[in-house]
Amino acid sequence: MRDDIINVLKNSDKALTIYELQDTLDLHTVEEVKELSEELRKMEEEVIIYCSNKDRYMMLEDSHLRKGTLRANKKGFGFVEIENMEDDVYVAPENMNGAIHDDVVLVEITSKMNLDRLEGRILRVLKRQVERYIGEINFDKKGMGHITLDDSKIKLNIQVAKEDSLNAVDGHKVVVELTKKLNKNLKYSGKVVEIIGHKNDPGVDILSIVYKYNINTEFPVDVKEEVKSLPMEVRDIDLIGRRDLRNMEIFTIDGDDTKDIDDAISIEIMNNGHYKLGVHIADVSYYVKEGSPLDNEAMERGTSVYLVDRVIPMLPHELSNGICSLNPNVDRLAISCVMEFDNEGKQLDYEIFPSVIRSRIQMTYKKVNSILEDNVVPEGYEPFEKSLRTMAELAKILRKMKVKRGYIDFEVDEAKILVDENCRPTQVVLRDRGTGEKLIEDFMIAANECVATHIYFMSLPFIYRVHEVPKEEKLRSYLGFVSSLGYQVPGDLKDTSPKTVQRIIKFLEDKPEFKILSSLLLRSMQKAVYRPENLGHYGLASQCYTHFTSPIRRYPDTTVHRLLRTYLFNKQLDMGTVRKWEEKLVYISEHSSNRERASVDCEREVEDMKMAEYMEDHIGEEFEGMISSVTSFGMFVELDNLIEGLAPLRDMKDFFHYDEEHMTLTGERSHVKYTIGERILVKVVRASKEEKTIDFEVVRKI
Repeated sequence: MRDDIINVLKNSDKALTIYELQDTLDLHTVEEVKELSEELRKMEEEVIIYCSNKDRYMMLEDSHLRKGTLRANKKGFGFVEIENMEDDVYVAPENMNGAIHDDVVLVEITSKMNLDRLEGRILRVLKRQVERYIGEINFDKKGMGHITLDDSKIKLNIQVAKEDSLNAVDGHKVVVELTKKLNKNLKYSGKVVEIIGHKNDPGVDILSIVYKYNINTEFPVDVKEEVKSLPMEVRDIDLIGRRDLRNMEIFTIDGDDTKDIDDAISIEIMNNGHYKLGVHIADVSYYVKEGSPLDNEAMERGTSVYLVDRVIPMLPHELSNGICSLNPNVDRLAISCVMEFDNEGKQLDYEIFPSVIRSRIQMTYKKVNSILEDNVVPEGYEPFEKSLRTMAELAKILRKMKVKRGYIDFEVDEAKILVDENCRPTQVVLRDRGTGEKLIEDFMIAANECVATHIYFMSLPFIYRVHEVPKEEKLRSYLGFVSSLGYQVPGDLKDTSPKTVQRIIKFLEDKPEFKILSSLLLRSMQKAVYRPENLGHYGLASQCYTHFTSPIRRYPDTTVHRLLRTYLFNKQLDMGTVRKWEEKLVYISEHSSNRERASVDCEREVEDMKMAEYMEDHIGEEFEGMISSVTSFGMFVELDNLIEGLAPLRDMKDFFHYDEEHMTLTGERSHVKYTIGERILVKVVRASKEEKTIDFEVVRKI
């Protein structure tokens, strides 16, 4: 019945009454009409269709109503993000109708604002996404607890009775659930379900953000019990069906403090002069059995989360740092992808198989770069120098091949925040991205492509890492802005292939604003996600891509390993297996993408907080930076170590006119013009760890 109703409404050129639907569907009996009426009611409740004031039904997308997610602002207004719609819908504070940040809402589009922005009002909240709230509890003289929420975008007034507070005290950071709505003004009673810790205790500030994103910090009892039953060293029984590579020269290259080592590499020059590259990845799915408590928890987490002072692992440390980690001088189980490349970087042959390896040495990027960039060989690295130089040679060839096909390197810097034993930030520096880092990146991309392509041509269910083509209008808008700065990008801009973006970056790389322009271009791209369909990877200019190389810290990679074992090693290719994975991969892809997004947002929020805390100790000091964005209320300035703050117009001694098209601010009296990419000297005037904000005052242009 539902499919028939949708089919009729989609193909109708007007809204239909229930009687017109009844006639079109050829329904005559009382039971049929009753079923139609009930199905229409359900579809209206689920916001699939819309019923007008004149009792006419239409598909929701044909009406002036839309379903979307509210992104609220701490000033009280918000924007509703609607799937498959380019523009968000602005909602004024008086039209929020009790909705709060992250709610799924039904919004009525009422008009177009200035600059053609859509404006609307929220008719109802369809789903409250956030079920638990994080904040600080303080008690009044009557013993009633009041919650100051960490997220200032959520406008809720929550009070907690003493008996519902888990004996929390003033200043405790707590997790609260709502129990009852007390009035229409978003006033609720609630109960404390967990105490995170006191706000002044080291690390509680980070934990509060972790809890906000529903990231589990402890493993359940059944997972801990399962871990106890796992072997913590490789046994003879584990070697059955594996190729023994323990005599090969295999090693790992990672950061100084890495403990969860997913990948190891090897290199040979073959008799024909070609390169044989081995990428050996920890065989996590051998230990994490499908459907086990360990597997269910890993799937729920989706990813490990890397914060400034800690890692919240996807797998317990016994696995992530122990039996699964490719530590040096111990036997470890792996899945190996061994590829043959010619001197042009073309892949001529490959093998994918289960193996046992023994890494010779745990190398660090710093020491590898010392060899490859400075010709200084650190102690203990002498036996591996020749292999490293051969690897660098191949990596250079592979990168050249990638660039030739359209690979885009945005060259966006990353910040690293150093903290003391109390988790207070002591320094903010740029992360190194040297030859060693790029070498590992190139080799991992090669292995990921190889595995993805192999399964793709078998036409079997699989999980892909996809990055879709950017929307043409976003690219045009970006190029329009670039031209407003006086730069005319040459070539055919109707072509949205990766080579076009590559050409734009090449054209801009010697411009003084390149760092900011590259970052803005990256923001105009689509986000990479996991999908059960192969849609290609635009940024890598890759026709077929997956994530195979990090199964300790990413669940999609663990899933890829499981599929390799199912299809290639165990030869399970029956229709039952195929159908099972067709269904299961839809959920795994979507859930993994969502958890990845939560992880990234959590990491960014922690960084913003720690950067603001760092700047609290530098108020009154001056720094050089670059204007990274211009808005109607001020300009954002990015310092050389990537700390970003706002220079608000309210603090400036002139009235400034904002030109949105050219992203400039021009002083009415002084005629001083500020534009994106300009270098200026600023003074830190305010910084708030709680608000995660930094305010600058402009000293002068540089």
